Amino acid sequence: MQTDSYPLTLQADPTPDPSRWLWIVKFILVIPHVIVLAFLWIAYCLMSFIAFFAILFTAHYPPSIFRFNVGVLRWAWRVGYYSFAANGTDRYPPFTLEEVPDYPAHLDVAYPERLSRGLVLVKWWLLAIPHLIIVAVFSGGVWYAYSSTSGSTAPVGGGGLIGILLLVSVVILLFSGKYPQSLYDFILGMDRWVFRVAAYVGLMTDQYPPFRLDMGGPEIGASPAPDTALPPAPGTTPMPDRPDVAAGGGWTGGRVAALVAGCVLALVAAGMLFGGGVALWADQTQRDADGFLSTPTNHYATSASALTTSSVDMSSTPDWVPELTLGDVRIDVEPATPGSSVFVGIGPTSAVDAYLAGVSRATIEDPYSDSIDTISGSAAPPPGDQDFWVASTSGEGLQNLPWRASGGSWTVVAMNPDGQEGLDLTISASATVPALDWMAIVLLAVGIVFLIGGTLLIVLGVARPGGSSAPAG
Repeated sequence: MQTDSYPLTLQADPTPDPSRWLWIVKFILVIPHVIVLAFLWIAYCLMSFIAFFAILFTAHYPPSIFRFNVGVLRWAWRVGYYSFAANGTDRYPPFTLEEVPDYPAHLDVAYPERLSRGLVLVKWWLLAIPHLIIVAVFSGGVWYAYSSTSGSTAPVGGGGLIGILLLVSVVILLFSGKYPQSLYDFILGMDRWVFRVAAYVGLMTDQYPPFRLDMGGPEIGASPAPDTALPPAPGTTPMPDRPDVAAGGGWTGGRVAALVAGCVLALVAAGMLFGGGVALWADQTQRDADGFLSTPTNHYATSASALTTSSVDMSSTPDWVPELTLGDVRIDVEPATPGSSVFVGIGPTSAVDAYLAGVSRATIEDPYSDSIDTISGSAAPPPGDQDFWVASTSGEGLQNLPWRASGGSWTVVAMNPDGQEGLDLTISASATVPALDWMAIVLLAVGIVFLIGGTLLIVLGVARPGGSSAPAG
């Protein structure tokens, strides 16, 4: 029996009342909630990231962010209780972050007046490891969407032992019309364990989750009043029935939309800024003396007659696109055996395929890897006798094949000049990529604009209207 309460309280009706057949289609019915929750989890992870630094420097979890994150957990629990975390009710979940008193599933987290600055560095990963292992067994790892940036995890679905027992229970329900109470109690206990770990890993409490299953719907000894535990804004008097709204903490549709849109913009901005930074770094530091950017030099040894690249398809783009994105291309091929000769050519993919039909060939799938895919066949006619090459070179030692990129579908081929089997080569590819500098500038500029816009929307969503968002005292 439970002897003390945890800051997170997860409640449900003592007796489930689902129909014997509706669970079959609930995975379709919850799609709107899944879509909304996908965006809410994005905001949840970013808000947890912000809360991490707030706790680290102030020892306080920002109340507005706390309310939002608790609301996301509450929403997820209602959807899970309706569907594939418990199947405890057929009443459709409401679309709200707020507590709904007459809904059969409830989740609250008591607001912490103060949190440890030291624990915030380790509790979400190191200290939580034993619990995360247990939760993985319960949920099969599907419950948690992990953000390495924020160090937060968020329950999102079912699986593992929960999923297995729920499948057993719905099959029994289908044939008997009754939800097995013992299975329901055990599933609720595992759900409760999972969400407690979520609250701890999500930095909402310093109290370590207990290693116990508190089974059944009602949580013994719980005193759920998390929103009322949040301090009111200075100069306000909480309303008796909705203290969170009176304190400026009510998450209206507009505030939620602003926060979610801001988080999405911020994440897009982060990707653009990262991509722009990498492009600028490559443009300024990775070019050789001739202005080329190169792939790694890889060694390929094969018994095939031809070594080819995968088809480079630029047939659906105007000529100016490959000219800007690739520019001048250079293929460097060198036999591993000194004094050996090699042929290198670039030709239309259709012509190359026709020429190599029935010929043993090895295909380079990734220019950044030395792996090849080999097809058996015979030796090929001498490649120099073919007239479809748009660029080619042949000779002893290192061969440099220049080519101006243009629209079409192209394949690069390396062979022995006589077409015989057996190749041992080192190969690298280079391109001038003339548009890289302005691509970097555009990405950085748009990223900065999106970041500013996202930040303003986040502030608009998080800020308490008419009051401070900092805890009193």
